Amino acid sequence: MFRYSYILIDRIDSIEKVDGLRQTFDLLKQAGYDGVELNLSTPLGMSLDELERCREESGLVIPSFLTGESYHDGLCLSSPDAQIRSATVGRLIEYLEVAKWFQSILVVGLLQGLRSDEPSASKANGRISDCLRKVAAVAESLAVDVVIEPVNHLQVGFNNSVAEVLAMIDAIDSPAVRPMVDTIHMNIEEVSLSEPIYACRDRLRHVHLCESNGRGFGTGNVDFDLVLTTLQEIQYGGFVSIKVYRESLTSAAPASLAFLKERGF
Repeated sequence: MFRYSYILIDRIDSIEKVDGLRQTFDLLKQAGYDGVELNLSTPLGMSLDELERCREESGLVIPSFLTGESYHDGLCLSSPDAQIRSATVGRLIEYLEVAKWFQSILVVGLLQGLRSDEPSASKANGRISDCLRKVAAVAESLAVDVVIEPVNHLQVGFNNSVAEVLAMIDAIDSPAVRPMVDTIHMNIEEVSLSEPIYACRDRLRHVHLCESNGRGFGTGNVDFDLVLTTLQEIQYGGFVSIKVYRESLTSAAPASLAFLKERGF
């Protein structure tokens, strides 16, 4: 059986502060989840002590933090502006401290930027790798893993496939930087839902499960049985985070987990 977490799409500071977050955590725990994945933002909306109390009282863990909100603050790893790139590296290094506090991983996806930030993929990837090499050096010292998420070409300009992410990770050349997979993005970018997982094998550090239409599991065309069976075959031992962004959390969280449990996962 896998350990499941649920992704909260909204920023922490939009979930009605501490009381709202505590209620959400309790709902997820009662639904059978082991963890919750959160979006980091600046400001966070509460102190780390408050977040830790909410987490501890619910019995959940926070296996991972998303970083994409920082793109909306004007930060970008592929920006031609060196000051923006430096500020982005600084933000990610700040977030490494948060990840260390909660023994979590840090997910990098949208912060790579769009083609409107940098039309040239080669220039962008040179900047992204240079920036993430600096972040990785700090991550190694803190024993925190950074994962690069392959995000489809409609949402991120670079490294949309698992193969491209693996090439980027090889260029960065740090044990702190690992790949992850997300089924909604694989459904768009890949010809197979299993081969990219096999390509990662023991390097795979994190997984997002999301239906092709962003709704409840079973309403789209993602073959979750194939994905989870493949994860079992490579003996994946990390968290599997469930993402549903077109239905309410109160209905989607319990239903998604029930869908997987009914299939023996």
